[in-house]
Amino acid sequence: MANLFELVVRGGPVMVPIMGFSVATVATALERAWFWYRLMAQEDRIVHDVLEAARENLASAQNIAEHARDLPIGRYLLAPLRLRHPTPETFRLAMESAGDKEFVQMQKGDKFLETTVAVSPLLGLLGTVTGLIATFGSLNIGGGGTTEQATQAAAGIGEALITTAAGMIVAIMALLVFRVLVTLQARQMDYFSEVGSELELIYRQTWYEPNLYEADGTGDLGEEGKYLVSGGMSDR
Repeated sequence: MANLFELVVRGGPVMVPIMGFSVATVATALERAWFWYRLMAQEDRIVHDVLEAARENLASAQNIAEHARDLPIGRYLLAPLRLRHPTPETFRLAMESAGDKEFVQMQKGDKFLETTVAVSPLLGLLGTVTGLIATFGSLNIGGGGTTEQATQAAAGIGEALITTAAGMIVAIMALLVFRVLVTLQARQMDYFSEVGSELELIYRQTWYEPNLYEADGTGDLGEEGKYLVSGGMSDR
């Protein structure tokens, strides 16, 4: 810890924002790791329970999704199940809308990481340039510098390069975290699409009865249709 503090001091004022980016990157990585751990540890069980219940009773499936609404997958499945007698098109639209909202939440922290990847190396270069300016400015080149001055200049150049190294390290760390998150997001989008399609198929095959809709074009169900779609077919 003492050596780290010494490096920060030797790197100059520019090391302060670089260290700030590094701390924020670690905090973002930990927060996202907890988010993805909670989601991936429970979503398979939640999906299995909801789909199994949906084959028997939509109200039961809705209750299961309701209890899992603190997770993205729970809110995603709950969106169409809480509708009253939806058409398949409305059912799908509710899932797509919920999915879009959840994907925005999954991308939390991405913009910050992208900014860190771009800015940290530039801050490192800025620190190096200002350090070199200060080092060469202290040399008495025209008056014939001594060996001691040359040694001090070499040491100053080495210290000036600390910020470049620090900026690159922080940028690499942020880039690795960002790529992992993007990969998880892509896989999750595919998983949501697969689960949503299966739930929609269950709804179409088991509960949706197009011939039960009234022919007046209003889209309202008759009494028998309302009974079937609300779960009355669970006995068959």
